[in-house]
Amino acid sequence: MEKGREITPEPISEEKPFEKRDWFLLLTAAGIWGSSFLFMDVALESEHPGLITWLRPTFGLFALIWFPSARRPIESADRWSIVLLGITWVAFPFTMFPLAQQWIDSSITGMLNSAMPIMTLVIGTLGFGVLIKRIQILGILVGVIGILFIGLPTVSGGGTNALGVLFVVLAVTSYGVGVNVAGPLQRKYGSLAVLSKVLIVASILTMPLGIYGITESTWSMKAFGANLAVGLGGTGIAYAAATTLVGSVGAVRASIVTYLIPVMAALLGVFVLDEKLSFWELFGVVVLLGGAWLTTRTEIKSLLKSDTEKNNNT
Repeated sequence: MEKGREITPEPISEEKPFEKRDWFLLLTAAGIWGSSFLFMDVALESEHPGLITWLRPTFGLFALIWFPSARRPIESADRWSIVLLGITWVAFPFTMFPLAQQWIDSSITGMLNSAMPIMTLVIGTLGFGVLIKRIQILGILVGVIGILFIGLPTVSGGGTNALGVLFVVLAVTSYGVGVNVAGPLQRKYGSLAVLSKVLIVASILTMPLGIYGITESTWSMKAFGANLAVGLGGTGIAYAAATTLVGSVGAVRASIVTYLIPVMAALLGVFVLDEKLSFWELFGVVVLLGGAWLTTRTEIKSLLKSDTEKNNNT
């Protein structure tokens, strides 16, 4: 090494500033995922919920198979975990969302979906031995209050409205199971390799619903386009964008996408579908997002601690 020459280490992904490409990836993932609830509403005008459920993983699989990393094989020992993921991460929640949106607005569905980080932590603690901090417990409690603020005005309508809210909560809870199962597999094989196999399982499992749905649906180019947007876009392109973003800026900052999705869903629901949101529902999503942020607080503190220790050692 030359004397007096200072070498600046390349910043790790969690430290480097957002570049234009990173902002593009973030807004692409948030925009596509946030609009998926609107597109499901459009498809429901002509199609049975079962058909929408089946086409989503099927079109998503078609989008992902073009990525070389998606074709990486999975060891036989992990195949039952892939089957479990196919149910909890895709088939079951994908069935619940279009059923729910027969009775509740797309904006409400999108806002309730922001409870996923909270459900992931709860399921991880109860079923997977994930250690939980006091700040995260506070986040869960705050998040539950937010869910109540969002859901109660809709549930107060009674009947199928309450059923719609229940279906979304069940879907998000199922996502929480799936995320905890997916983590070790994604670290072992890569995100796209796992997701492509999961979509194969989900497409097979939901095929009976799709076949029945065909008999109960009417052809519509608008609905077909909506299915393409949800399947190719939401399950394919957006996931690839989010995965790339994690590699570029780190998991903590990439999780910002979680907070943009309900905002996008609410805006599209109000301005495109002319849905109405009450003050308490809007207040509820702010509270819920605050709770979701608190559940990730320990990761941020750990990162800062790690950075401080590193600086002290130089």
